[in-house]
Amino acid sequence: MFSTLYFEAWNLGSLLFAFINRAYPDAAGNQYYFREAQRWSTAAVIIGFPVFFSLARYIGQQIALNPFKRLSPARRWLTYITLFLASSALLCDVTTLVYNLLGGDLTVRFVLKVLVVAVIAGSCFTYYLLDLRKEEKE
Repeated sequence: MFSTLYFEAWNLGSLLFAFINRAYPDAAGNQYYFREAQRWSTAAVIIGFPVFFSLARYIGQQIALNPFKRLSPARRWLTYITLFLASSALLCDVTTLVYNLLGGDLTVRFVLKVLVVAVIAGSCFTYYLLDLRKEEKE
């Protein structure tokens, strides 16, 4: 489940970046590369999200049947890795935003990409942090 989460988060971000690149083209950019990235990311999102959601649902059902599975060391370890990766992405995202703000290099295209990363990483971080807190309460 976690590997599909990482795969889908990356490809969803790539797909949204491709849409942003199409809406705000860079004159120096290679448009062929953007079309290829968009095609791959679309295929990955179409295939990966149903797999992720079905795995998450199945695992949720198994945990409901046997609550001790929630305490699995592998599951906890992967949850902490996910929190680390999401918080690192958020920290780098905000640092990049401030760096470009200080340099006067803010463009609509750049700000939209920063927002994409913030929403994807922030939603993953929030979901798994709340899941850990739920686990601690139980």
